[in-house]
Amino acid sequence: MILEMKVPSPGESITEVEIAEWLVKDGDYVEKDQAIAEVDSDKATLELPAEESGIITLKAEEGDAVGVGEVVCLIDTSASKPEGAKETKSTSEEDTAAKASEEKAAVVKDKKPAETAKTYASGSPSPAARKILDEKDILASAVQGTGKDGRITKEDAMNAVPSMGSPTGGKRGETRTKLSMLRRKVAERLVAAKNETAMLTTFNEVDMSAIFELRNTYKEPFKEKHDVGLGFMSFFTKAVIRALQLFPAVNSMIDGKDMITYDFCDISIAVSGPKGLMVPIIRNAENLTFRGIEAEVKRLAIRAREGQITVDEMTGGTFTISNGGVFGSMLSTPIINPPQSGILGMHNIVERPVVKDGAVAIAPIMYVALSYDHRIIDGKESVGFLVAVKEALENPVEHLMDGNIEKALEM
Repeated sequence: MILEMKVPSPGESITEVEIAEWLVKDGDYVEKDQAIAEVDSDKATLELPAEESGIITLKAEEGDAVGVGEVVCLIDTSASKPEGAKETKSTSEEDTAAKASEEKAAVVKDKKPAETAKTYASGSPSPAARKILDEKDILASAVQGTGKDGRITKEDAMNAVPSMGSPTGGKRGETRTKLSMLRRKVAERLVAAKNETAMLTTFNEVDMSAIFELRNTYKEPFKEKHDVGLGFMSFFTKAVIRALQLFPAVNSMIDGKDMITYDFCDISIAVSGPKGLMVPIIRNAENLTFRGIEAEVKRLAIRAREGQITVDEMTGGTFTISNGGVFGSMLSTPIINPPQSGILGMHNIVERPVVKDGAVAIAPIMYVALSYDHRIIDGKESVGFLVAVKEALENPVEHLMDGNIEKALEM
């Protein structure tokens, strides 16, 4: 029986995918549920599993765009699993192959002395010419020899002039690689965000001393009890949720002539995966504790790194948090993730001199940035939102823990 494998629908809004890579070859025997290909949609890279066991015939090439429901391969389910290549070889065949290999090696070995004894070939410089070319930093391949058989003479080397564009004779190659469907869609969305929104960015700085003290005190017992680390993301997520509730316009988006404001907080978090940046979502983050947020961040990050994230896990979201600080970024202007209206950029934490109680002190400082759509978010809301985030992070016990650290951390 010949089974036609069709492209399944990765998500409601996706109509076509691109064959990123075939994981099997035409004519291979595949097992049921074995991953046979990686396909790129405009939102994620997904694995395509074999629906049945059998011999596979590929009907699409890598890089082809195929519509949802189109046939990409055939599987002959009546074919039996072939024996291994080594098992089908007879002993005499193996002996013959081994003997041929030994004879080939002997021939190559015999040829080596002759190869080393050859004279200067076309384009090869004489010793004197080589010295001159090295002093001029000119490659021999860039010089036309006038000697016998094209040999580069001393006079050729003396007359050689370095090229204007590359005086050191360095490499000037290039590589052309087709962008994946996911990368092309990301590019389109980024350009659209710049062209279709009135995007502005406001900045502030946060003294992370209070959070450092909390983490130093509770990090180990928190991990022992909950089997997850107490990181910065739970504090920032909690601070963002509080600010969104204080300034609901930031938790809104434009739909035609309407503004939609949400009474829940679906927080998108930017995660670096093998195929690039992915933005999975923490659903109803306002209902999660510190432990719940950290566990969800860990789960989504692992799924993204292993390429298991689904389109549904990245669809939606009302606000985004991006942490460029893990890569060493000091300051940036993050781009809005449409149709959302705001994104918070976190950056690296650096000890800087600050004024406290009229005296200069050293404190761990992070710069934060809020990019927002000025069409529906005014300066009052944007600045107020970022100030609210700063207040919560600098005084987390009061604003994020209701004055009870042990209860908030479920210790």
